[in-house]
Amino acid sequence: MHFCVVKSKTLKICAIMLLVVALLAISFNGASSAQVFFGYAPRKVPIYNVDTTEKQVAISFDAAWGADKTEEILAILEEFDVNATFFLVGFWVDEYTDIVKKIDEAGCEIGTHSNTHKDMAKLSEAQVREELSSSIEKIKNVTEKDVELFRAPFGSYNNQLLNVAEEFSLKTIQWDVDTLDWKGISASEINKRVLERVQNGSIILMHNNSDNVLDGLRLVLTSLKNKGYKVGCVSDLVYSDNYTIDRNGVQHSN
Repeated sequence: MHFCVVKSKTLKICAIMLLVVALLAISFNGASSAQVFFGYAPRKVPIYNVDTTEKQVAISFDAAWGADKTEEILAILEEFDVNATFFLVGFWVDEYTDIVKKIDEAGCEIGTHSNTHKDMAKLSEAQVREELSSSIEKIKNVTEKDVELFRAPFGSYNNQLLNVAEEFSLKTIQWDVDTLDWKGISASEINKRVLERVQNGSIILMHNNSDNVLDGLRLVLTSLKNKGYKVGCVSDLVYSDNYTIDRNGVQHSN
């Protein structure tokens, strides 16, 4: 009789394990049925790159401190006949309004990088709303255009931040190619990092005032052109609607 009790418990444990495996294998609207069954919410992720067969990538610049090199960046982009996306912090917009106008007039895209460059994953929902609403308003006052993209400072995010961003009709954008230009590495090192990591649908991260961003940008654009990549803004690359984002942050068209 004792043997039967042990066997019965073992069978129950095995049955539960099989149920969990089965639930993990099924999904409903992007959430696994295990998440539905056991009642826990999936962790949301922003867009890191895009699933595409096209040899197309996007270059983005984060701007929080300094603007000395921004106009030269625009000149290089014009020379190569490409556009880019600039993610601007609100206090940067306040200080460099004329440069913001030049970015917009050059045909480049402008997204928000928050208002004060705080770690927004550590803020309350009300503080997140203030960061986004204030920065969006400042950008719109200069460009008279809607802001559609958001990049979180430090790349730090959580579900609350992504949910609030969605309420503002913002797509949250990360990157899959980090140049690490902010570390002061050489132009050739910047270029090497891009070439080692770039693929169809990549989003490349640079900073508008890093030490070697000008020479690095020129090398990167030359290399990408030689490899047959089309370079543009983030919005030229990402799908605007009817898409899903997988757990790795890859955006797929439906």
